[in-house]
Amino acid sequence: MKKKSLSVKKKIHNILLANLKNPKIKKSYGVFKKNINKLGDIRKFAAAVSGGPDSLALSYFLKCYSLQNKTKVFFYQVDHGLRKNSLKESRLVQRKMKNFDINSKILLWRGKKPYSNIQSIAREKRYSYIFKQCTKDKVNTILTAHHEGDLYENFFIRILRGSGLRGIVSFNSLQVRLDNNINICRPLIELKKNDLIYTAKKVFNFYLKDPSNKNSVFRRSRIRKLIQELKLEGLDFNKLKLTINNLSDSNNAINYYVRNNIKNNSKYIKNKSMYILSLKFFDNPDEIIFRSLSKLIKEVGQKYYSARGKSILNILNEINRQNFKKLTLSGCIIEKLNNSVIIYKEFTKKS
Repeated sequence: MKKKSLSVKKKIHNILLANLKNPKIKKSYGVFKKNINKLGDIRKFAAAVSGGPDSLALSYFLKCYSLQNKTKVFFYQVDHGLRKNSLKESRLVQRKMKNFDINSKILLWRGKKPYSNIQSIAREKRYSYIFKQCTKDKVNTILTAHHEGDLYENFFIRILRGSGLRGIVSFNSLQVRLDNNINICRPLIELKKNDLIYTAKKVFNFYLKDPSNKNSVFRRSRIRKLIQELKLEGLDFNKLKLTINNLSDSNNAINYYVRNNIKNNSKYIKNKSMYILSLKFFDNPDEIIFRSLSKLIKEVGQKYYSARGKSILNILNEINRQNFKKLTLSGCIIEKLNNSVIIYKEFTKKS
């Protein structure tokens, strides 16, 4: 690289790091850094970003962290192509970030687009493209820009869906380890949206507003509006956070018994990607059995999302029938064999 280019880069890096002297940005960066350090000694990250203020704040914090700790970071944008100017916007964000020596890669969603359940399908596609790119770049830690507001929105959405305890508190963890050895981490989950907007404005003097955020067609937009109305009625976010934390503690206790059930009452046959479940596996409280089976089906089927709760309950009801033989779910075959139940991939042949 030419000396002039190195000099320009160094100047940009100094400007980025100088912004950390701002008390408000410094405080937010401290929270981010604390959460990143909890993950251990990771030398390579991927960041799922967009042109929103939370994503730009994440990009800035990550760039500073990489400069201070000499870590490698890949920045991925997914262009869903759901809006006419989406690719134009993605390229604009890419240019704005490049001005600060933050190089992002745009991943294009090609093919047919959905007409219903758009946000859910788009989210699944986004992670699918990011996972594939992570595999190419040999990185297994993805950072997302989810913040405190997303936590509350997710809490109410899950309640309206009738989710169980696990679903209701699913967003309250810093790190989620997927069965494909990829970790999704939310280092901004304790930060408020307004703090991230402040950072994006101060550093980039730029961010995009997503029009779908105010589109009442989408449930998340309606929930966001509902939360603001509840706030006017006296909703205390500190008490709500305390409630979520208490529920998370209960969820962790249940997970402890789930891990023990899987460890003590199932056997994994690695060369066949198969689990053999003993009768004791089903000699537990209903919630322990439900979660244990759900976890194993997700792992064997190598799915990002767990099977629907109703489907797992149907499987458990069938297993309890005397004439139960075999069923399929989430790319798995669940089969009764003598006094055991076995779970294996749908295309795997037993020998």
